[in-house]
Amino acid sequence: MFGVPHLADFVKAYDVRGIVPDQLSPEVARALGVAFAEVVAVPDGASGVVVGHDMRPSSPELSSAFAAGVTSRGVDVTLIGLCSTDGLYYASGALDQPGAMFTASHNPAQYNGIKLCRSAARPVGQDSGLAEIRDLAQWLLDGGTGLAHPAGEPGSVTTRDLLADYAGFLRGLVDLSGSRPLKVVVDAGNGMGGHTVPAVLGTGAGLPELPLEIVPLYFELDGTFPNHEANPLDPANLVDLQAAVREHGADLGLAFDGDADRCFVVDADGEPVSPSAITGLVAVREIDRARAAGDTDVAIVHNVISSAAVREVIRESDATPVRTRVGHSFIKAEMARAGAVFGGEHSAHYYFRDFWFADTGMLAAMHVLAALGEQDGPLSALTDDYERYVASGEINSTVSDSAAVVEQVRAWAQVRGAGTDELDGLTVTCPDGTTPMWWFNVRASNTEPLLRLNVEAGDRETMQGVRDELLALIRSSGTARDEIGSTADQDAGDAS
Repeated sequence: MFGVPHLADFVKAYDVRGIVPDQLSPEVARALGVAFAEVVAVPDGASGVVVGHDMRPSSPELSSAFAAGVTSRGVDVTLIGLCSTDGLYYASGALDQPGAMFTASHNPAQYNGIKLCRSAARPVGQDSGLAEIRDLAQWLLDGGTGLAHPAGEPGSVTTRDLLADYAGFLRGLVDLSGSRPLKVVVDAGNGMGGHTVPAVLGTGAGLPELPLEIVPLYFELDGTFPNHEANPLDPANLVDLQAAVREHGADLGLAFDGDADRCFVVDADGEPVSPSAITGLVAVREIDRARAAGDTDVAIVHNVISSAAVREVIRESDATPVRTRVGHSFIKAEMARAGAVFGGEHSAHYYFRDFWFADTGMLAAMHVLAALGEQDGPLSALTDDYERYVASGEINSTVSDSAAVVEQVRAWAQVRGAGTDELDGLTVTCPDGTTPMWWFNVRASNTEPLLRLNVEAGDRETMQGVRDELLALIRSSGTARDEIGSTADQDAGDAS
């Protein structure tokens, strides 16, 4: 590493993501460990810090360096070794300790990163401690001395394997033992799903066998990702799973990202099921579960670009939809405020009150398996009621002045008498009585000169018309340069 890196370049709004070793080196990880102890563990009176890591080649060394930084401040560390990000959240909740997960999620092999949380998996983000951690670590790397809290004796380091406890905990939340037999193809993308799926859905952790036949794809832990990127949000990375589902005559397919906190679903035909449909399906199950436990006022959280069908399904179940900004720290905070039982995002992050309001793709997958196994029809029939509209997917455009472009979009909406709100970017809703209905959201990226567009409508023709008109406006505004990329259209089934 040449010189001291500028931490603000890779300590982002929600986590740390940097290139190894130029940005994220053992020296940087140790400084961040010291800062985490000083900013979070010591002021919170934590009994210790739990540290886990994914399968990337650099993860063991980086996590050990972080742990050394924590113990240098007199704070004990529990190393849980290889785990998924939701496995780290489980450890934080079960042990009631702050945590650090070394992973770069779906990023390419040259990256690594850290996801941090307070005890009980409470988020650490830009506005909840991460900026202070970054600044203190930068000061230490720049040669600063004389920390506020006296260190005393170094903390201890213990090693603990919590995989079986994590698997048993999830099994206790969703009972799959009574399911009809299901054949499930799982693409772990050489990520941590290859570690957790055999434990939770199989007998790898010593739990009883479930009526599931798992067909594994890329379960070998390999942080170089030799088969495809562990990013199921990109349709190109679902191709192998879709082919395997059709080849094996499976009931469904599951794809996990690199740290296995997100899960994507494809049906028996290999067709992707939108994360909004999964949000609706799991929401109904969690509403019913909460009602059975005596809850009368049930809330579900969703972000601003979830399908309109999500709100409709929640209301049809006599529960309260709570709309929030995109991003896990906003979802978690809103869930805690509202006491929501469940939350879902378009990016296939799913959050559960019974999992410390944290996100776990595995638990969402178990709900899908349980819902499918409780009835005889195919997954496509089961999810049909949750996929009512046609979505564009998220389309990115490079702009030099996003605020100016958003104002032009606002003027476009006002001319048409459309409703607007600014909870996260600008959301525009068609005038009352419009048939087919449409709505869209434009919002600026926090980290790149991008404007993100999501459009949904009652049929494909309407969606495409609104989408194309808006893209023409955005990209001819004088501040737009070119298109960085877009997700593929996410067909939600014509509801015309």
